[in-house]
Amino acid sequence: MKTRFALLVSVLVIASILLTACPAPTPQVIEKVVTQVVTQEKVVEKVATQIVEKEKIVEKQVTVAPAPTKAPATRFVTWFQFDQYNVDPKSDERAGNVWIQSAMPQFNKQFDGKLIWDNQFNPWDRVTAKLIAGVMAKAEVPDILQTGGTAILTLYKNGAVTDITEWVKAQKWYSEMDPSALKSCTAPDGKIYCVPTTMGPSQVYVWKDRFPNGFPKTTDEMLKEGERLKTEGKYAMTFFGNTGSSGDGAGRGVYMALASFGGGYDDGNGKLKLNTPENVAGVAWLREMVQKGYVSPLSFAGGFQEEQAFMDSSAGSIPTGLFGYRYMNPLTAPSGKKYEKKTSDDMIDAINAGDVYLAPFPAGPGKKPGCSFGVDALFIPTGAKNVAAAKEFINWILSPEANPAYVQGPGGGIPVIKSVAATEKFNTKFYQQAVATAAASNCTVTWQTLTGSGYKQIIINAIYKLIKTDPTADIAAELQKAQDEYNKTVK
Repeated sequence: MKTRFALLVSVLVIASILLTACPAPTPQVIEKVVTQVVTQEKVVEKVATQIVEKEKIVEKQVTVAPAPTKAPATRFVTWFQFDQYNVDPKSDERAGNVWIQSAMPQFNKQFDGKLIWDNQFNPWDRVTAKLIAGVMAKAEVPDILQTGGTAILTLYKNGAVTDITEWVKAQKWYSEMDPSALKSCTAPDGKIYCVPTTMGPSQVYVWKDRFPNGFPKTTDEMLKEGERLKTEGKYAMTFFGNTGSSGDGAGRGVYMALASFGGGYDDGNGKLKLNTPENVAGVAWLREMVQKGYVSPLSFAGGFQEEQAFMDSSAGSIPTGLFGYRYMNPLTAPSGKKYEKKTSDDMIDAINAGDVYLAPFPAGPGKKPGCSFGVDALFIPTGAKNVAAAKEFINWILSPEANPAYVQGPGGGIPVIKSVAATEKFNTKFYQQAVATAAASNCTVTWQTLTGSGYKQIIINAIYKLIKTDPTADIAAELQKAQDEYNKTVK
């Protein structure tokens, strides 16, 4: 027993000596790396190092800076008279609707990640008043307003649009811009408030077979042709003679008739000048055409029904804006040939086939054919949020890649940029005839300085009465009455 105890003591002493002589063991180290996505924008890397030593866990955290994110695209708003959601083939603005449905995705793709185009449809005959009301109320307004250049005076007078003179002059297309088109976007203060996208001199669309000796060059010849066609059960002319659409008819065929006698509406100082010998002569001629039955009754039906008389060729001609080809379809030629694509191509096809051509309005004695001149234009409204985006959009729509489609579609005119006009796309019968017809006419801006409200309505009401409802009324007296009615509202 003593021996066993002594042996056990000896073993313990030896073990103690061995343990004292050996170094301490290396502690266990467990490393673990965890990557965790906290949000879509911020990535956090958490590195945890666990050290097991004397039953204690030591944790270390490292946070890495978030990766840079892509800035969202800028949304900018336009007010066009075209509706990207309207696919109705009978829509009056079908050409524009088709264009904008195609143009929007093209633009958004080209400016992907930078700009997003948001168009808000606004009818052409209400958009000017809507913008002015919005600016006055300091409400949200678009970054781009599309409308006719004739709206510039009203918009300018009400402070609804921005002076963009210096920016326009700095653009590379400025030196190529048609001077007459740019003048249409220049206010009385000499500053530029809009950018023309296309220009449209008024013309006369003519069915060739209705005038075998050619379209009349004078108003006297037109009366003779009217009598001839009447015996055939046809009409020499149809035109916008209705009093609807806020008096817009005063600026189309009616103006062309008066201007062909040297007349007009504007005194150059903001007042109506209606009672003139030239205007009296023009109204007298128009009255004779109507009262003798040389003009289609649809001219006064409203709702643009006057176009129907040309579309079925019961009327041999229609004086209107060059843009008229967008709306007059389908067509039936005097020969019975039909153009039935039911798009703006119908008129182009009829011109290419030689059934329709463009001509100046018949001229009064010793005068040149009258012609109204207008532009389709883009404005940057007062209070627009994204002016830089608006300017990029203007440059895009004037580019050689985008402008031809606009001019040939909803623009309904001829190019305002020389290099665009020189491209093969505009080397066609339609555009050749349009340019030649404008050159042979005296094209003037219809409303030069009139900025008050209701002058179009006052003009067309007076002329409608004289040529349609009261053909025995004294022309000069009625024109004077209308002139006084407007001018008393102008300071």
